[in-house]
Amino acid sequence: MTPAFAVLVLAAFAAGAQNALAGGGTFITFPALLYAGLDPRAANITSAVALFPGQVTTGVSGLSLVTGVAGLSVKLLVILSLVGGALGAFLLMATPVSVFTHLVPFLVLFATAVFAWGSFFRKQAAMPGHASLSPRAAASIQLLIGIYGGYFGGGIGILMLAALTAVGMAVRHAGATKNLLAAMMGGSSVLVFLFQMKFDWRIVGAVAIAAISGGQLGVYLLRRINETALRVGITLIGLVLTVALFVRS
Repeated sequence: MTPAFAVLVLAAFAAGAQNALAGGGTFITFPALLYAGLDPRAANITSAVALFPGQVTTGVSGLSLVTGVAGLSVKLLVILSLVGGALGAFLLMATPVSVFTHLVPFLVLFATAVFAWGSFFRKQAAMPGHASLSPRAAASIQLLIGIYGGYFGGGIGILMLAALTAVGMAVRHAGATKNLLAAMMGGSSVLVFLFQMKFDWRIVGAVAIAAISGGQLGVYLLRRINETALRVGITLIGLVLTVALFVRS
């Protein structure tokens, strides 16, 4: 096992735990895949494919809490997520590696800002059922989130949680629903990637297994770790990665 591969496995394990605890695992797998020698677009796609099994297990575990609201059914949200994820994936495959390489620092900066906003500044919905966003607007936003999720994906959990609570969904149900929708957009984008790109399945398999294992640890630690410190740490990782990518470009 090469040092780069060992770092990748450890990073994937940490990413799985991070996703289970607070989200933001992409911030860990993406730079590890770059270190392993992949170009930015390949690293982004490989990360999406490898972390997908973990998205599925997380989404399935909360199915009993998944719900919609008046004018915005679960079926509609699923369809929008599937369509958006596929559109984002096709858009990514159509983006030349050189162009995506220049876009990555801005995408990571945006994802870091979204994560920080959701972690430290976003106000929770005051009361379940109180809507500040219409179902039609929320549907449009979900489609856009799906496209972004298929294209890059960093911060989609926070974006969906904000939109779903703004349309009147209780936080507990919004959390479970956004996990299912993340799996849906991840599934459609991964399907596109599988038919459009060749993968090093040794890397994909190692990252997937390590991430799933890390996720189990994350569930165990969920009530035993200081979440604020965790969110500060992942925000700092995002900021450092953003600076490094801007310097590199």
